[in-house]
Amino acid sequence: METRVAIIGIIVENTESVEKMNLILHEYRDYIVGRMGIPYAKRHIQVISVIVDAPNDVISALSGKLGMLPDVTTKTIYSKTS
Repeated sequence: METRVAIIGIIVENTESVEKMNLILHEYRDYIVGRMGIPYAKRHIQVISVIVDAPNDVISALSGKLGMLPDVTTKTIYSKTS
């Protein structure tokens, strides 16, 4: 199955969603290449980037599950080639 590299940008505006977010990320751990999280104390938010190498449907499912969490916003950027 063909995979693509993508970056899922995540902004968490309420820390109550972090535990559920981490459970979802753990569920997709086999596809995650790396992640970086930066707390932005001035704005009381967390900014996270997750790099994945996965089939399109897996990337979409992961991004969608994260985006459905309360006070969590996601945006996915896909590589142009598989």
